[in-house]
Amino acid sequence: MTASIPAAIVRGVDGHPVTVEVHVGPGLPGLTIVGLPGAACREARDRVRAAVLAAGVKWPVQRITVNLAPSGTRKAGAGLDLAMAVGVLVANGDLEAAAVARMGFLGELGLDGTVRPVPGTVPLVDAVECDEVVVAVASAPDAVLVEGPKVRPVATLLELVLALRGDEPWPDHPVVGVGQELAEVLDLADVRGQPVVRRALEVAAAGGHHLLMVGPPGAGKTMLASRLPGLLPDLERDQAMEATRVHSAAGLSLGGGLVRRPPFRAPHHTATMVALVGGGTEAMRPGEVSMASSGVLFLDELAEFNPTVLDALRQPLEEGVIRISRARFSAELPARVLLVAAMNPCPCGEAGRPGACRCPVGLLVRYQRRLSGPLLDRFDLRVDVLRPEVQQLLGGEPGEPTAVVAARVVAARARAQERGVRANAELQGSELERWAALADDAHALLTTVLGSGRLSARGLTRVKRVALTLADLDGHDGPLTAGHVGTALQLRADVVGVQGLVA
Repeated sequence: MTASIPAAIVRGVDGHPVTVEVHVGPGLPGLTIVGLPGAACREARDRVRAAVLAAGVKWPVQRITVNLAPSGTRKAGAGLDLAMAVGVLVANGDLEAAAVARMGFLGELGLDGTVRPVPGTVPLVDAVECDEVVVAVASAPDAVLVEGPKVRPVATLLELVLALRGDEPWPDHPVVGVGQELAEVLDLADVRGQPVVRRALEVAAAGGHHLLMVGPPGAGKTMLASRLPGLLPDLERDQAMEATRVHSAAGLSLGGGLVRRPPFRAPHHTATMVALVGGGTEAMRPGEVSMASSGVLFLDELAEFNPTVLDALRQPLEEGVIRISRARFSAELPARVLLVAAMNPCPCGEAGRPGACRCPVGLLVRYQRRLSGPLLDRFDLRVDVLRPEVQQLLGGEPGEPTAVVAARVVAARARAQERGVRANAELQGSELERWAALADDAHALLTTVLGSGRLSARGLTRVKRVALTLADLDGHDGPLTAGHVGTALQLRADVVGVQGLVA
């Protein structure tokens, strides 16, 4: 007899439907798995047999062939175990085919018959083509986030067999998530001084503009960056679902709820190419850039990252996606991030202070060359972060709190949404020309700057986007003024440590 059981696999952040076809017939007893199974899939033969015996069902002493269709797609992971076991039972006559009609099965099996959760539950359930889906109890809170199939959680294969036979009712395991743990919102009022950088943070949050901060150790760069997520609004439904799919595919805990707050990821500067952009396995696991999608990617000590790794970000920052291609498969991963980076102006960190820098000229040149001009050109905002004055640290007035600044950010983003984009950084071509028209004085200012060679064509586009965001924060309507354009140019000025690399 034969059986066909719906299941799914994850590649990248997307689920792909798989049909587990099982044939039980005469021949030398054994179980063969075909259809490009990965190592974990091939090892399922032993897990499935032990789990079936643990459920009290006799293992067929016949030839068993399992085909994972489509046969030309590599299958990775242990999430097909449960579908294989059900297929064997149906093909051997231990279960009626009608009992599993329009049902999908996702889960790993233990040798004692327990059904265990697998990474990527959200994209898996979204991809499986059925009316009901059986998952592990631990996977149920994530599975119910997908609108569509009815979720039936089970703890063991025995529970599932008894329910499908009609000997026992379906187990009533409560589907309860712990809820999303909301990260503490760090208050911008904790930052003393730094009016220029605070303004740059506000502009970055309002317009989705990438930000580079350069300053000596202890100036507050990391402290400032960690307060940026609190300025961002909650994710919309489609953004929250995308972020949830990414986190699920990466094996991160969801807590039974959608990812509603913008993610904040801060990889260490020793991160490899695979860790940052993803891939590296048959499942094409998402990297830090994808896990920060719709949120903030913070690269501290930017100049300490491998230059090759940093240059791999150039295309994702422009297009918002990462395309990974391998010999047998490819994947497209989301990469719509707000990039915030921090670095010292030189290896010793004291460049810019007369007589303080101890770095020889050759070392400074090598340090600057670690960052390519094209990468730096993608930062809309580049600001120096100076150490606060003593008076500011020991008794200065606190700045505006996060709640006040966040309200202005929400208002500015609402104006951007009226233009058909989530943030001004997404405006392109004719749409940017339409909404970022220049007043005469702004046109004259840009003509002078472009004529001096200090600004590239890409830089001009980014300056206009930043100027539009500044106008939105000010509630200004009409053509952009020289004041908005001038401020945008100041926020994009060469900073200590990267002079001469970009314009």
